[in-house]
Amino acid sequence: MLFHKHLLSASLLFICCTLHASVNFDGKARCQSESLLLTTDFESARVNDCKINGNHVSISIKPENKPINSSPWYAFKLQATTAGEVTVRVKYYGGKHRYHPKVSVDGVNWTALPYRIKNGDLVFQVTLSDAPLLVAGQEIVSNHAYENWMKTIKTRFELTSVSLGQSVQGRAITALLSKGQSDKYLLVIGRQHPPEITGALAYFPFSETLLENSTFRQHYNIVFVPNINPDGVALGHWRHNVNGVDLNRDWKHFKQPETAAIKQYLDTIVKRGGKITYGVDFHSTHHDVFYTMPQGKGLTPDDTTVNWLERLALAEPNFTVLDKPGHNPGRGVFKQWLSDTYGVHAITYEMGDNTNRKVIKQVAISAANTLSETLLNQSKTAK
Repeated sequence: MLFHKHLLSASLLFICCTLHASVNFDGKARCQSESLLLTTDFESARVNDCKINGNHVSISIKPENKPINSSPWYAFKLQATTAGEVTVRVKYYGGKHRYHPKVSVDGVNWTALPYRIKNGDLVFQVTLSDAPLLVAGQEIVSNHAYENWMKTIKTRFELTSVSLGQSVQGRAITALLSKGQSDKYLLVIGRQHPPEITGALAYFPFSETLLENSTFRQHYNIVFVPNINPDGVALGHWRHNVNGVDLNRDWKHFKQPETAAIKQYLDTIVKRGGKITYGVDFHSTHHDVFYTMPQGKGLTPDDTTVNWLERLALAEPNFTVLDKPGHNPGRGVFKQWLSDTYGVHAITYEMGDNTNRKVIKQVAISAANTLSETLLNQSKTAK
């Protein structure tokens, strides 16, 4: 595979010593030579084994359990005593390459690296110094980042924080509620699958745009649950929660505390007279696509999603709005369960792994605006 065009400025580093280190699944790894240090002592880190040989670093990446969707996630820090360049080789076990390498000094600004695939392994070069350099398959959006974002918008938009429950390892599953003056509820969820970062990058501007629309907030209650799998996020999982379960297949049995917590909250809303009217679930995949519920299945109103996506396509003429309807009762997927349970439409909002980040943000803003237009117009028509 040809090297990608994005470049990072570099000088040279040559390292003489070799050390091998195994890593526990708690994410605390350390691989060190006389001049180079690799660490994973931060949220979302993942390296299973590492070896330093001269100016080469070899890393093994393994899934949390099997069988599993092929989404090999990796994240680590590299640091050197002398500024220069090293070659990193990443070997995947139980999956094929998906996430292209990126680096960051501050954890906020990320630069994509040129890379190649050699015999199934990912190979790339990084420029190091005595300051730690973050290396990851995608930008890192940690539990701490969610906490900060929720704190900010809670204050900014005067939202109510709702404790839904805890994850397997006791991390908080928290919702933010925008209380309107009606009985209608829109549910916006995210991060069922930890590595799916572009879904998270869409979630934030989408949610903020909804909240900026005072008319929509008056006519609809909005429930935001941005981070459903905080254990998986913390541990750098490929897809599952700590129990080894794909949460987006558990919206049937509700054996996992993360999905059960949300279901119980929705049950409470309905018992109090609330009406679940629509659901949006943010994910990432290899390309941009909207997985929708098909028309003609008795959902009310029948054309909600079609009207929304038509509006979105008009608002973003340079973006392909790919609508893929699907009906899979009993599979345990969120959108299907919400539709089967409440008789309304729901959507799996998927952004491509490599979609331009500015496009992700712009489309998310337009998606929020056009969804609010669609739902408000729907309410007027119903009257």
